[in-house]
Amino acid sequence: MDVIKLTRELGAAIQQTEEYKNFMAAKIKNDNDALLQEQIGDFNLLKLQLDAEHEKEEKDEEKLREINQKIVELYNVIISGEAMTEYNKAVSAFRALTDKISNILLMCENGEDPETCEPAACSGDCSACGGCH
Repeated sequence: MDVIKLTRELGAAIQQTEEYKNFMAAKIKNDNDALLQEQIGDFNLLKLQLDAEHEKEEKDEEKLREINQKIVELYNVIISGEAMTEYNKAVSAFRALTDKISNILLMCENGEDPETCEPAACSGDCSACGGCH
């Protein structure tokens, strides 16, 4: 049994799932959305301006507030847009699939039966968790 070959087959199978296809379609849609890319570019420039302003010895608090407010407003525009909303849903669904796959592999590494092990649902909040296996 060639474990690396099987891993490559798993990778190919993952790429055939609806979760992967939806994720890639949403990613390509965002990458090709000129307005969204311009907004992301503007957002990154504002963050650079904010960093530069923070590095000054004599900080202009009013300018810092102004830049920060612009960042928050632009972030809200970006994140609430249809394309980004669709992308975030696709990412969440794909991550849920890959997290389940990873957890099954971890359970198998810890001696669980590969045919019957089932990862517990994970909220992402580890503070109240008894562990992933």
